[in-house]
Amino acid sequence: MTFTEAVELVGKTMDAAGVAAIVVGALVAALFALDPRRRSGHEGDVYTAFRRRLGRAILLGLELLVAADIIRTVAISPSYNSVGLLALVVLIRTFLSWSLELEISGRWPWQKGAGSRADRARHDGGDPARADVHDSERTTP
Repeated sequence: MTFTEAVELVGKTMDAAGVAAIVVGALVAALFALDPRRRSGHEGDVYTAFRRRLGRAILLGLELLVAADIIRTVAISPSYNSVGLLALVVLIRTFLSWSLELEISGRWPWQKGAGSRADRARHDGGDPARADVHDSERTTP
């Protein structure tokens, strides 16, 4: 196996991982939304939690797809044309990622967060496992 073939295989694997992250994330988000034990009684909460989970899956998938594009473009064919095309694709995907981040968290990626993970864990009664769960996704008080 040559270097080019190995890099192409890594790029295709990253592409597959990106698509799989989106598909599996969408399925998990749908399962959580349809599970009656997860519903707190308010339909808006279920919808918001579904959108957050789906958005996170899409963000992860986009990151993996961008990584695959970078690997293939830089390692296999680093011409001005391919690098320019890569820059355009990364710019579009970055815009999509920022838009999704704004939808999910309600703030731009460069804005200050809503406190540290430790602060959120204290808010959750000291349970660090629930520190990354958004308020709209909680099923228990």
